[in-house]
Amino acid sequence: MADETVATDAAGGGSDTAAGGGSDTAAGRPDSVLRPVRAGNGFEEALEQILQLLRLGLVPPGERLPAERELSQHLRISRVTLREVLKVLQDQGMVESRRGRYGGTFVLPRTAAPDDSDELRRRIATVDVEDTLRFREVLEAGAAGLCAEGLPADGGVRLRAALDATRGARLEDYRRQDTLLHLTLAELSGSRTLAAQYASVRATLNELLDCIPLLVRNLEHSQQQHTAVVEAVLDRDADAAREMMREHCGGTAALLRGFLA
Repeated sequence: MADETVATDAAGGGSDTAAGGGSDTAAGRPDSVLRPVRAGNGFEEALEQILQLLRLGLVPPGERLPAERELSQHLRISRVTLREVLKVLQDQGMVESRRGRYGGTFVLPRTAAPDDSDELRRRIATVDVEDTLRFREVLEAGAAGLCAEGLPADGGVRLRAALDATRGARLEDYRRQDTLLHLTLAELSGSRTLAAQYASVRATLNELLDCIPLLVRNLEHSQQQHTAVVEAVLDRDADAAREMMREHCGGTAALLRGFLA
C-alpha cells in the first residue's frame, strides 16, 4: 500500500509562494531533517518528520514552513497526503494556515499541555519507548507468521470476528477493539508465552498511545493493514503476514516517535 506519488496532486492548491514570511535558514534547509518516506506508512512517517522539524526548532514560532511543493518533494508524498498531515498539526494547535500572497503554513508558539496530558507523560516517563516498540514488532510479526503457519480450527472465525469488531467500532471504542484483534492474533499463535508477553507489552503500548490523539486517517490506514494481515494469515502466507505486520507496527511507531519525542 504505497503512498500516492507527488504527481498525483501536482496541480493541487495551497501556498507555494517563496516570497515573504519565511526564514531563509529554516525554510531553505528541510533536507537536514526531511527524507523520503518508505512505502506503506507515508502519512505516519511524514507526520513524524514534520513534528521533528518543529521540535528541533528549525522553523521557529511565527515563521513559515517550507512550501507544500518543496515538502512533498522532499518526503516523496502527494500534496493530498501532505495536507492531511498539516491538518493534523493545525488541529493540534501547532501550525496555522494563512491565505494570500504571503500565505502558507506558519508555526504557532507552543502552549502548555493540559494537566491530563502532563499526568500521562509523567506516568510513562520511565518507559523505554524504543525498546517497547522493537519488542512489540518482534512479537507481533512472530505471532502473525505463526498464525499463518498453523491456525487452529476455529482461528479463522475468531480472527474475522475480531476484525469485524474493529470495523464497526465507534471512535471512542476503537482502541479497545484494536487491542482485542492483536491479542487474538497473539493467542492464536499457539505460544502461551508469546501471548502473555504480548499482553504485557500491549498494556505499555496503550499507555503510550493514550498520550497522542486518535487520527482518523491513521485509523483508516490501520484498518487496511489489519485486513491485509488477516487475509495473509487465512491464505497461510506466513511471509506476507509477517511483512504486513511489521509495516503496521512501523506506522504506529512513527506516530509515537513524532508526538512523544
